[in-house]
Amino acid sequence: MTTHQSTHQSTHQSTHQYTHIAILITILITFINPISPFTSPTPFNLPPYPSSPRQPTNLFTTPSPIECDVCIIGGGPAGCTTALYTSRSGLKTIIVDKNPDIGALAVTGVIANYPGVKPTGSGKELLDSMRSQAVDYGAEYVRGQVFMIGVDGGSIVEECEDDEDVKGGPSSVVRRYVYTPEVTYAAKAIVLATGAMGRPPGFKGEGEYLGKGVSYCATCDGAFYEGEEVAVVGAGKEAVDEAIYLTKFAKVVHWITQGDGAKDSNDPDVDELLGKDNVRHWTKTRLVEVLGDGNEVTGVKVKQFSADEEEIKVPGCFIYVAGSKPITDFIQTKEIKLKADGGIWVDSEMSTSVPGVYAIGDIRNTPFKQVVVAASDGCIAAMAIEKYVKGRKKVRVDWIHE
Repeated sequence: MTTHQSTHQSTHQSTHQYTHIAILITILITFINPISPFTSPTPFNLPPYPSSPRQPTNLFTTPSPIECDVCIIGGGPAGCTTALYTSRSGLKTIIVDKNPDIGALAVTGVIANYPGVKPTGSGKELLDSMRSQAVDYGAEYVRGQVFMIGVDGGSIVEECEDDEDVKGGPSSVVRRYVYTPEVTYAAKAIVLATGAMGRPPGFKGEGEYLGKGVSYCATCDGAFYEGEEVAVVGAGKEAVDEAIYLTKFAKVVHWITQGDGAKDSNDPDVDELLGKDNVRHWTKTRLVEVLGDGNEVTGVKVKQFSADEEEIKVPGCFIYVAGSKPITDFIQTKEIKLKADGGIWVDSEMSTSVPGVYAIGDIRNTPFKQVVVAASDGCIAAMAIEKYVKGRKKVRVDWIHE
């Protein structure tokens, strides 16, 4: 399951615009107030962002941030699972979600491989249920576009609980910040769960038939095309791996690459793919359009180099152009370590290189892009967060409640 969440060019432009405004505010405050805003004696060292860049307030009177224990950026299965566990453990939890209807799970027509769920419900129904469950336990769900996070904040000194599992003396937890155009959130822990789409639908018909034959996850949807022909678009490692998986079900897998495929992918599995009897490789070919009858995919239109456009009749089209780029454009700090593939590095507890900041789900760019894996990430992060915020020596299991 790849969480495909659109990140438009305008978001990148506004992110840079907001960053420049924040720098200007800091400079102006420094000139007027001899005390640096980053060494202010107040508990909030990082200045809260203005409430709206479209309706600027006085530069020197910014609104107070909304405080919480946990702020989760992203409302997919990973984020909702974290919220379920943290809210059950008594932590004030806020989910900030750009849009509940555009993630990979939300656009999946049928969920057939989630444990305990009958293969008749849609991905949206499952996600709605996850969100409602988290809210029922006390999590707050809000719509918002996060454009920046701040990982440098003031220390919050709290007494640990009188418990044999906690460290002796007070614990120090650093306040982290999440910025949206409307409001700033100040949290003891931030969870990055924005997924890994990284691009909007780019081919004609792709967006229209997403979840109706267009898919980004062969493991999720491949079994629906047993005995039928499918198209796989893309030459990267993900495309090759997914095409190999589809050969188990499809009568014919049409592998469409703009180059010769083998050179483009630089993957030893290409030989395995091309050795399959049910694979047809369309080299030097580009996808022109995803075709359909208004309800579902009926084929794809392609154009091979120095040839006329041609239609391939398929009920399923799996697109892996530009891979599944993790959505990290709102992360302006270099303190959060990224992997070579663009995913966020985490340890075994889903903690990033910055204490108190966690990353879960497809933003890690794990090859195991499944709903159940995302939910597992969320559970691990939540229990680690409870330990971190409460200053415990070890994780407290979820079923113990006093």
